Amino acid sequence: MAAGLFALLDDVAALVRLTTASLDDVAGAAGRASAKAAGVVVDDAAVTPRYVQGLEPQRELSIIGRIARGSLINKIVIILPVALLLSQFAPWALTPILMLGGLYLSYEGAEKVWEKVSGHEEHAESRNEAVAANPEENEKKVVSSAVRTDFILSAEIMVIALNEVASEGVVARAVILAVVAVVITALVYGVVALIVKMDDAGLALSQRESTAVARLGRGLVTAMPIVLATLANVGIVAMLWVGGHILLVGVDELGFHPPYAFVHHLEELVGGGPGWLVNTLCSAVVGLVVGGILVAIAHLLPTRSAAQHS
Repeated sequence: MAAGLFALLDDVAALVRLTTASLDDVAGAAGRASAKAAGVVVDDAAVTPRYVQGLEPQRELSIIGRIARGSLINKIVIILPVALLLSQFAPWALTPILMLGGLYLSYEGAEKVWEKVSGHEEHAESRNEAVAANPEENEKKVVSSAVRTDFILSAEIMVIALNEVASEGVVARAVILAVVAVVITALVYGVVALIVKMDDAGLALSQRESTAVARLGRGLVTAMPIVLATLANVGIVAMLWVGGHILLVGVDELGFHPPYAFVHHLEELVGGGPGWLVNTLCSAVVGLVVGGILVAIAHLLPTRSAAQHS
């Protein structure tokens, strides 16, 4: 009886050790996968704040919360199961699907550049003012646009993470990707919330009795519009960079090697940190060129159609 009890306890202890080891493996793999996707995470954090520019301060956290919820749904409900199924049964389809996302990001980034160059950015700002004036009517449009862009960035994050744990079993891959999805979403939108509410924190600090604290608060209030405007521009560059990089890597994986080989050669020629900047710059140029072509087509076709109709 006692021997049987001790044997059972040994089995339980072994099961606990196995479970602990499995959890450690999942945590370690999730950490590695998240680190691999760090570049896209930075892009995601840079892109999102531009969606709340010009909105009423009391609406900012609400919108960020809704975008974060949409991002989590993107990752866990849509991208995770599709990525697992494709990696299991049709791994060849992942690259073309990602390239479609790269085209969309390139188009979005190039369109923002066109708005700045052509002077149509004022229209975009007036649109943000309209959203602030009619939050219940227009907030859905802001959230929808942000979640669409997030979908592409989330897809790349999840595919990068999937490639990192491709040797794991299906269940382990699913658990690791779910952990990555939750951690990265919380990290990105937590940082975004801190960024967009920093001016409110500065305003509160500026009213403190301490001179140094009040000065710090006034500095934050003064700096935040500049920071947000800079982040908006960084977000545009990030969309072009990520979109162009997806396209460069995609055409290479599909068998057309010269573009990526040329960029890789330049990167090795420069070497080190500057080499990474060369890769980033080349990717952004590719995104701008391809996105510019798509923007030209999108703007040209309605104009020609209207002219023919007239």
